Amino acid sequence: MDRTLEGRTALITGSTSGIGHGIAMLMAHAGAKVMLNGFGKPEEIAAARASVGSAMGGGDAPYSGADISKPDEVRAMVADAQARLGSLDILVNNAGIQYVSPIEEFPDAKWDAIIAINMSSNFHAIKAALPAMRARNWGRIINIASAHGLRASPHKAAYVTAKHGVVGLTKVVALEVATTPITSNAICPGFVRTPLAEAQVGPLAKEHGVSEEVALRDYLLEKQPSKRWVEVDDIAHMAVFLCGPGSGGINGIAFSADGGWTAS
Repeated sequence: MDRTLEGRTALITGSTSGIGHGIAMLMAHAGAKVMLNGFGKPEEIAAARASVGSAMGGGDAPYSGADISKPDEVRAMVADAQARLGSLDILVNNAGIQYVSPIEEFPDAKWDAIIAINMSSNFHAIKAALPAMRARNWGRIINIASAHGLRASPHKAAYVTAKHGVVGLTKVVALEVATTPITSNAICPGFVRTPLAEAQVGPLAKEHGVSEEVALRDYLLEKQPSKRWVEVDDIAHMAVFLCGPGSGGINGIAFSADGGWTAS
């Protein structure tokens, strides 16, 4: 792969698995020094650090176990990344959680957690990272939103609210940095093939009495016209592009990567 991010540094939240780990791997292969963040079993975190570290040329990738639902820990994580990487050129706000329930039954604690992790953490991380980006006169902020940042679905009140907020925050930041070589963009994936997403197929098949192929096509991917998963690499390549040469004029955009979902 071309070393288009050679000399750049990146902090990626929620990067010990799934989309975040895919972005971390591709950015490392493109030459960036990457700091990981996320939860998981110790052996899973160790494996993620080792794989990204190998892509960077050896050793374990630096890691923060910050709980990003807590503003103080988000600020400390950004400061730690700046100290350990020597700078922070790229911030990818990727971490997120989900809970599904009719709004009348939606637990208050779940609402608060989703808003804190999926949306407020983005604000606190951007606020902490921007001063150094301004001082260095370069930066890339990428917020991983969702098709649900552009469309609604029933029973996902907190997630849809948070992801719409992320898209709005992305645009506000873009306007505030518009006269600088800093950009702020969002990527809005549809259903992406990750272990957590694939794990939903079996229970859906059992619930509806159909094969897993039919459950995937007709139930999980019902709103995704392609009827195919979006791949992690699709999102990762888009993120790398938004940080590489030729991306400086792209600012304040919510890019859909959803198999045509938001085209309808």
